[in-house]
Amino acid sequence: MSGPALNDFVIRVGNVNGTGSASANGLLMKAIFRMGVPVIGKNVFPSNIQGLPTWYEIRVSGDGYMGRSGDIHLMIAMNAETYAKDLACVTPGGYLIYDSTWPRPHMLQRDDITVIGVPLSRMVNETFQVARSRILMKNMAYVGAVAALINLDMDVVRSMVEEMFASKQKLIPLNMTALELGFNYVRENIDHPLPFTLEKMDKTKGKVMIDGNTAAGLGCVYGGATVGAWYPITPSTSIMDSFTKYCHKFRIDEKTGEHKFAIIQAEDELASAGLVIGAGWMGARAFTPTSGAGISLMNEFIGFAYYSETPATFFNVQRVGPSTGMPTRTQQCDIMTTAYCSHGDTKHIVLYPADPKECFEMAATALDLAERFQTPVFFLSDLDLGMNDWMVDELEWDDNYVPDRGKVLTREDLDAEGYEFYRWYDHDGDGIPHRTLPGTHPTKGAFFTRGSGHNKWGKYTEDSEEYLEIVDRLIVKWQNARHVCPQPVLRKAAKKASAGVIAIGSSDPAVIEAQDRLAAQGVHVDYLRVRAFPFNDEVEDFMAQHDTIYVVEQNRDAQLKMLLVNETNVPKNKLVSVLHYGGEPLSYKFVMNEISQQLAARKSA
Repeated sequence: MSGPALNDFVIRVGNVNGTGSASANGLLMKAIFRMGVPVIGKNVFPSNIQGLPTWYEIRVSGDGYMGRSGDIHLMIAMNAETYAKDLACVTPGGYLIYDSTWPRPHMLQRDDITVIGVPLSRMVNETFQVARSRILMKNMAYVGAVAALINLDMDVVRSMVEEMFASKQKLIPLNMTALELGFNYVRENIDHPLPFTLEKMDKTKGKVMIDGNTAAGLGCVYGGATVGAWYPITPSTSIMDSFTKYCHKFRIDEKTGEHKFAIIQAEDELASAGLVIGAGWMGARAFTPTSGAGISLMNEFIGFAYYSETPATFFNVQRVGPSTGMPTRTQQCDIMTTAYCSHGDTKHIVLYPADPKECFEMAATALDLAERFQTPVFFLSDLDLGMNDWMVDELEWDDNYVPDRGKVLTREDLDAEGYEFYRWYDHDGDGIPHRTLPGTHPTKGAFFTRGSGHNKWGKYTEDSEEYLEIVDRLIVKWQNARHVCPQPVLRKAAKKASAGVIAIGSSDPAVIEAQDRLAAQGVHVDYLRVRAFPFNDEVEDFMAQHDTIYVVEQNRDAQLKMLLVNETNVPKNKLVSVLHYGGEPLSYKFVMNEISQQLAARKSA
């Protein structure tokens, strides 16, 4: 693995939550993007409002890799409480910047890195009079220092400051002054630039920086959702924030000012699920965003929607569990929960987006599938994907898109000669019955929605054969969903490979880079990214064609592996787990090292 180079390095900032560092870090990352250089930002933040450590990691990758690398080449240590941890994480040969206003040489001793002191507090204290301004401007001062060290275009930075504070003009001179303090100090006192620097590229044309929750909320608007109900929970609340924002932009009647949407904050997660199911029964496209803890509380209603065959869409932005766990850390720990959610025999459609562009597209897909199959559908994201900044292709939309409402009967259908409506009767053998919406017909199409035993005619039953007829049909329509759910993405090796890798969601960029890095060492593996459950035939075929399959996932208990064993014919001994579950986003180095070690162990066995 090569060291840092031109347009190829990682910056990490360690700070204290509540000090305003997020704006400065975002400015730094987006300025690099404006220079045309591919970049991503990963935020590791605490669950309190202020006072605890927070880190922000910026990866610059001229080659366009969008996952974490596992290296830290430049550490900006702004939190004395985490100096030891920040020092230890720097890659050998790297650099650490600290606030030398209070020298701490005994805490910053490593012979294999370079430590740079910049008196940030002294400079801002001498320049700014207001205490809060001193705290905030210290962040902008380190942005200026970093800009000098890595050749970040200051004209780009200045223009972004003007954009950020366009509505608060009086703040622009303060921030400009702070930037210049850090920039000029480095220019006058420190050897610069560092061995790794920036140079303008044109690789961000046609790209945007966006987080998955924002993209998903926008996708719900474009996908035709008109009802959103939720109880606030980290890290999913910003989906509803996004939906609200774009509804106010696109869903208000220009002539009357009437809102053509309903957004409801419920008293708890169970209530929000009930609201969504009720709206779906009425014919509205409805969804709720939540996390694993919320899904746990919604189980009873989810089972009701499954058995009564009512459309409902659930956005699960996963975080670390069990229980409250670590609410602001990321995992993929609800894979089994969402596949089989609720008591009794239930199997659900689950979508696994891998980046914000897919969050945008799959939000609409989830709404379509819920109505087409008259069932709960789960959109399974995670905190890394939902709340961090990703660089993706510009979002595109087909203006000819028509929502798939499924088998919804019109008044004309009900009036057709010889037609008799029975809510749970399968007319054509695909497992999906017809449904009606309230008010469609004055005398026909009414039915009693039952979460208790019912037969295909809609009547109450406790007869075993009639019950079996219903639940066996439910599994037929679930199995048929595999043909229309998003298909897997195959990334073949350049040479024939006997080993394969399977992953889902936000693991994708790390796996892609690990695959490339392994190939450079002569180790070739094919990679299949699964995008939906139920699994289609391509997943089964991929596993049959490889002697060993490495299943990369971000949980302790190998849930994706369990799901593959449960739902396919793959021999269990073919599957080898690569598990990452510490709460930070996955890095390619972790994936690469784990697969390399597993391969070595198998060869020596």
